[in-house]
Amino acid sequence: MKVFIDTSAFLALINADDKNHGHAKKIWEKILDEKTDIFVTNYVLIETFAVLQNRAGVDAVRSFEKDLSGVLNVFWVDEEIYREGLTRVFSANRKNLSLVDCVSFSVMNREGIENVFCFDKHFREQGFCVVE
Repeated sequence: MKVFIDTSAFLALINADDKNHGHAKKIWEKILDEKTDIFVTNYVLIETFAVLQNRAGVDAVRSFEKDLSGVLNVFWVDEEIYREGLTRVFSANRKNLSLVDCVSFSVMNREGIENVFCFDKHFREQGFCVVE
């Protein structure tokens, strides 16, 4: 099985005070136990690193990156995917739908990834199966 991971899942895993932390840990352990192919974009990593650095500092980012470097399959966003994501943002015309999410949708569609580990309603709205 292939699973895409969103920033919302990473942040829930990292932050013990997050309301989804316990649930996120269970899902993460299941994903690892089942030797699932885990996918992410560099945009999701940038977004996650920015939040983590702001909240906990560079050492936390370094530790997070080190812990996940061998586990994740990173899809590097090129100009074509970036433009596709922008088109989605503009077409949706919604204040709270981010470019990072829209790029993620495009990558998931292109790569045939139907499952996502997230706590973001937008993925379900787009027809993806949220891992629970």
